[in-house]
Amino acid sequence: MRLLVVEDEEDLVDALRVGLVRAGYAVDVAYDAPSAEEKLQVNTYDLVLLDLNLPGGDGFQLCRMVRAAGNGVRIIMVTARDRLDDRVRGLDEGADDYLVKPFAFPELLARVRALLRRDTGAGTSVLEVGELRLDTARMEVTLGGRALALTPKEYGVLHYLMTRPGHVVSTEELLEHVWDEHADPFTNTVRVTVGNLRRKLQVEGLIETVISRGYRLREAP
Repeated sequence: MRLLVVEDEEDLVDALRVGLVRAGYAVDVAYDAPSAEEKLQVNTYDLVLLDLNLPGGDGFQLCRMVRAAGNGVRIIMVTARDRLDDRVRGLDEGADDYLVKPFAFPELLARVRALLRRDTGAGTSVLEVGELRLDTARMEVTLGGRALALTPKEYGVLHYLMTRPGHVVSTEELLEHVWDEHADPFTNTVRVTVGNLRRKLQVEGLIETVISRGYRLREAP
């Protein structure tokens, strides 16, 4: 899943990026409101972590702009402003959640997972498709009880496919949601990653190639 961190405190940005990448997410960063607006118009994100006090604008305005454009991306406002009226305004402007600094990183991760589950219909942090089991909280994957050691990108691809079992997912969609903005759109990295993932799964046809369209995870492996 691909996240955008909108925050002007560089130390906090660095810490968030490291932690989120370790948790299996692709992460883009914007240090001010104009660059955040540009990235939101160009890229597809699953969730935005949004500070309120930003150079060139504020988080309330940015959130309002996103919602006015019909963008349903999940938004967590992450800010030091802890007054009740700020929390109420943030939610009224369209934020899905509001987290006050300072915060514990595990709580932030839990809130991210909870919001992303809303889009997949999953009730817990565990995704299951046939004998495939992926625990997003522990970043553990098993197939028929056999533990799989996956790279972060292999995990990201499998996670995304498991949220859409039986559906064809294009290479472009995987690039948008599993890789960050530095990914080369002309690279064969998706094909290579899927190939490596198939070898580790060791189940023929579990991830199907749909010619000229993309990939599909079988619903009943």
